[in-house]
Amino acid sequence: MSDDLSTRLIHHPYKPPEGFDAVAPGVHKASTVLFPNVQALRTYDWKDKTGYTYGLHGTPTTFTLEERLATIEGGAHCMLAPSGLAAMTLVDMALLRSGDELLIPDNAYGPGKVFAGAELAAWGITHRYYDAMDPDDLERQITPATRVVWLEAPGSITLEFPDLPALVKRVQQANATRESTQAIVTAIDNTWGAGIAFNAFDLGADVSIQALTKYPSGGADVLMGSVITRDLALHRKMLLTRMRLGLGVGANDAELVLRGLPSMALRYHAQDATTRDLATWMEQQPGVVKVLHPALAGSPGHEAWRRDATAAACLFSAVFDPDIPQARIDAFCDRLRLFRLGWSWAGPISLCAPYDMAASRTRPWPHAGGLVRFAVGLESVHDLRADLTQALEVLQA
Repeated sequence: MSDDLSTRLIHHPYKPPEGFDAVAPGVHKASTVLFPNVQALRTYDWKDKTGYTYGLHGTPTTFTLEERLATIEGGAHCMLAPSGLAAMTLVDMALLRSGDELLIPDNAYGPGKVFAGAELAAWGITHRYYDAMDPDDLERQITPATRVVWLEAPGSITLEFPDLPALVKRVQQANATRESTQAIVTAIDNTWGAGIAFNAFDLGADVSIQALTKYPSGGADVLMGSVITRDLALHRKMLLTRMRLGLGVGANDAELVLRGLPSMALRYHAQDATTRDLATWMEQQPGVVKVLHPALAGSPGHEAWRRDATAAACLFSAVFDPDIPQARIDAFCDRLRLFRLGWSWAGPISLCAPYDMAASRTRPWPHAGGLVRFAVGLESVHDLRADLTQALEVLQA
């Protein structure tokens, strides 16, 4: 060994003994991965998790997270992405080519729609919107050019719960009669269900994506997404696209999600219980004409939710009387103290945000009044109800 201190420290011979185990998985950080010999360098394959070749393609930390996420959702293969939106766009870029067509629910997550209308359109990929609450409308929208159908349960912001088996059945019927050998793929944004409320694959989806930013993390402090499937060929196709795009996640971010997974089910059900309490209470408040939440009998898709799901997450939306001006609804949001203004959800702190529904849909929105979406955190239900009570006074001013 060299007498030079720098060389001796970089090439130090000590290796810790085998056998260490702990509750938290180890955090492995790497760009360069070292090989024992040339044969290993030439033959190691990261795609099936039998070897390591480069940090971008996986480490023990990211492989562990992927396997645990696949188990939660009932899938077989998982890959990570830098955000939930990156997971969604990865699916589109892997499965669509110029001349293809994408179908999206009109009530889907807004940034995914924007991606289709900007980047995908520039690449010669068309898209159209369908009514997620009308399987017949989806059937009418499918053409020979259709290659991907996105599903979302429930709808973003307005929380309509679709009949997922019926939507999937329409796609399967189209696949059975189409002349093309390329089947339509159904992909679901399963961030709300999180693998806890329902199993997307048992309901017929081919691909399930999540924003791990939400429930799997739970801390409102990390951005990450996942793409899960049961089909190996489909997984490999998307995995190679991820590799070519150079999409990766940091080891410390993966550590944060791994830390959140053991408490995810507890947090999900705790926030679900508080949300149902507040949503039911909110229905009775002056100035509120409609509360949207799948577990409420009057909410769109309630019967499908009762049949296919066992839980209902942390979101509800309130539609206000049309006679209440938007300025007063904004003042209501500003007056809230525990519900903070901010995007995202499933973290420890409750959030709210007003939305302009007419600007976010291609089809008529059935309510004339303003809408506010609430994301319930882990605070006391009594404190959250008191916060809503004092803020609602603004509406009656």
